[in-house]
Amino acid sequence: MTDPAVALREILGPKGWLSGDDAQPFQRDWLDRYGLQPLGVARPTSTAEVAAVVKACRQAGLAVVPQGGNTSLCGGAVAAQPNAVIVSPSRMTAIGEPDQESGSIAVDAGVVLTALHDALEPHGLMFPMRLGAEGSARIGGLIGTNAGGSQAFRFGMMQDLVLGLEVVMPDGAVWDGLRAVQKDNAGYQLRKLFCGSEGTLGIVTRAILRLYPTPKQQASALLVMSDFAAAVSFGAFLRGEAGEFLTGLEFFSEVGLALALKHLPDLAYQLESRGDVYLLVELASGSTRVPLDEILNSALEWGMERGLVMDGALANSSTQRARFWRLREELPEGQRLEGEQLKHDISVPPGAIARFIEAGAKICDNILPGVRINPFGHLGDGNIHYNLSPPEGRSDFNGKAGEFAEALAALATEMGGSFAAEHGLGRAKIAMADLNRAPIERDLMAQLKRAFDPQGTMNPGVLVRVRQ
Repeated sequence: MTDPAVALREILGPKGWLSGDDAQPFQRDWLDRYGLQPLGVARPTSTAEVAAVVKACRQAGLAVVPQGGNTSLCGGAVAAQPNAVIVSPSRMTAIGEPDQESGSIAVDAGVVLTALHDALEPHGLMFPMRLGAEGSARIGGLIGTNAGGSQAFRFGMMQDLVLGLEVVMPDGAVWDGLRAVQKDNAGYQLRKLFCGSEGTLGIVTRAILRLYPTPKQQASALLVMSDFAAAVSFGAFLRGEAGEFLTGLEFFSEVGLALALKHLPDLAYQLESRGDVYLLVELASGSTRVPLDEILNSALEWGMERGLVMDGALANSSTQRARFWRLREELPEGQRLEGEQLKHDISVPPGAIARFIEAGAKICDNILPGVRINPFGHLGDGNIHYNLSPPEGRSDFNGKAGEFAEALAALATEMGGSFAAEHGLGRAKIAMADLNRAPIERDLMAQLKRAFDPQGTMNPGVLVRVRQ
């Protein structure tokens, strides 16, 4: 029998097959918690090569692990066994010409999100996916995890932005679903099934994505709120007042802001007062005739009159707008530089955000008194990044990471929310899903996995436990 590594090198050529030290950069996950040394890393340049790699791995009984930009926070894109083959689309980076009339574009799975933004800018079009890892996250990985980001409440998750897909199935067959239409009810919605499947059902190689006109004007404001309940109430008012022009509604706390300002000296806070809770608001329109500043000013007056907004400022330039957004975007980096941390990706109905944060604080303090809580996220869709730092003077969590995760997951579930809002399950949250979701839901997922991948070679050990 031919050595699988030799066969894969023949398929891909010397630049397309990495092994040994060359495969090292692909081995560990973003948080350096998961990942064994793989047999090698396949870097195909076409769908045909992806299919050939998958067929060769299937014949040899090797696990196949799709890996986009490797920004997963749940360990879903690295090998769990030494004979696995990581498939990276890093050499599949073609970006098609945007279809102006239809508002769509065809791209390869290896396209980095920032590269897509840059390619669309001259055409007056945008792909409305914004997130912290956009400089390294790839389209295939964003689809595999059904990414959300800061504009999900306005434009939807990745599954809402994907019109068509091309996918290599676990047996190497290619499904061509590259149809650039929103309405396609000719059976099961297969394109959406692959969104969020984390590479367990197949490997996305190309996609047709939905585009929107680039806004011709924006109005942004940074606000100090009286508390989280005030932020929720003001957010509800804004959704009614600004309607479809509301594109940004981000919240964060003084804990996170203080850490970011402490560790990033070039970060600037531009309001006169500080508070416990902050809200970053943005309105946008493709028309210059919409009075965005007037709408936002009127909303701020309403909030101040009712004691919800304590202080605030409207961005008077694109530079100031960028500074407002950087405060929000640097929160994870500030906490990372502080030291050890625990990340929890929670979602609850937006109206329950304040109640979750309050109840979560009591739970966490009971587990480890003095633990520092840094909640931030997307007010419009209820996504809370509920991240923890050890108490002042401690460098760890006294071995209680699992206890925090289980308690917060149970609280989110009790409130009708999710313990995996936009990061997926990966390897890290399978046990949590088994505890917090009904057996029938987990069984349905396992049945899908067996139907698509009866040999269990496609990203095994991710998302769901399957008895083959």
